[in-house]
Amino acid sequence: MAGLTAVEKKLAEYKCNTNEAIQLKLVRFPEDLEDDNTTFNPEYSHQVFGDDEVAFGYKGLKILLYYIAGNLSTLFRIEYTSKVNEKFDCVEADDVESKIREIIPPGFCTNTDDFVSLLEKEVNFRPFGMLLHTYSVHNEEAGEDITYQIYKADMTCPGFREYHERLQTFLMWFIETASFIDVDDERWNYFLVFEKYNKDGATLFATVGYMTVYNYYVYPDKTRPRVSQMLILPPFQGEGHGAQLLETVHRYYMSSPTVLDITAEDPSENYVKLRDFVLVKLCQDLLCFSPGKLMQGFSQEMVMEAQQKLKINKKKQRELAKMRRCLRPEELTNQLNQIDLNMQHEQLEESFQQLVSDYRRVLERLAQA
Repeated sequence: MAGLTAVEKKLAEYKCNTNEAIQLKLVRFPEDLEDDNTTFNPEYSHQVFGDDEVAFGYKGLKILLYYIAGNLSTLFRIEYTSKVNEKFDCVEADDVESKIREIIPPGFCTNTDDFVSLLEKEVNFRPFGMLLHTYSVHNEEAGEDITYQIYKADMTCPGFREYHERLQTFLMWFIETASFIDVDDERWNYFLVFEKYNKDGATLFATVGYMTVYNYYVYPDKTRPRVSQMLILPPFQGEGHGAQLLETVHRYYMSSPTVLDITAEDPSENYVKLRDFVLVKLCQDLLCFSPGKLMQGFSQEMVMEAQQKLKINKKKQRELAKMRRCLRPEELTNQLNQIDLNMQHEQLEESFQQLVSDYRRVLERLAQA
């Protein structure tokens, strides 16, 4: 801060990192409101607060966005220890409240008592749509298996439109290039993950994550579902829910004779790795991807069976066949030894090692599945 005047230095103290200022919660019990362990922060806030991800005009800024775990009813409140308007004439603080109001739907609470009253009604909340899949994950801390369910919903489900308006606000904080979709377009499908949990002897549901898929028309009588957005909320990340969701969605579309293939819109690296794992896992059930067939090389039989049964396009099938051949460690070593070492010069070394690392990660995860 060298070269700044005394006033400029003082004003600089009123800049707050919005990724740190925004505090998110998924509330199940009243005591969660005061428990710092239930708080998590955004990865991004540039779409609301600009590229610098800074709010000016406050010291000790806290932007509280608390959601009831199931129906996502929202508490929104702003707290700070000092505001620049109170200390300096003719200097205005950023209108943080207006910026947040632009992305969260109306009807939110602004005081804790109203929010707790809504929390008491959470026992009446039930997931939207049609149940597609139920699975369990062992929780080491709780020492028990937790049950999760995946549902398919659409805007005809009573209350789902309002719920989705609240749910999609998380995209702004965790997907770098997120945007809200046109929910009036009937070609959108919505897939939701919920956790079942017990509260005072009753079974309740908590939102875990979701995916949106757009059904493109393919002449003359087919559709091409394209994954648009996928998010597992931070408290549930790293537990395998993304793989469960993606596999369930693929199986849902695989059963439709009108689906040509399943694609993704501008997939991130993490999504591509997840998709590779899921598709290789699905390929293991196909006869043409058996070890004996794979050692004979890529074939038209693989193209046909993967296209018809898994809705995978030809380019992706070749990549999966390479991975599938390497399912045993000795086969992976054999494949790597066959690569011409002259190809591993400096310009390709970094990408080569990354590819090997990605393959290993997918195969190790498959071995544990």
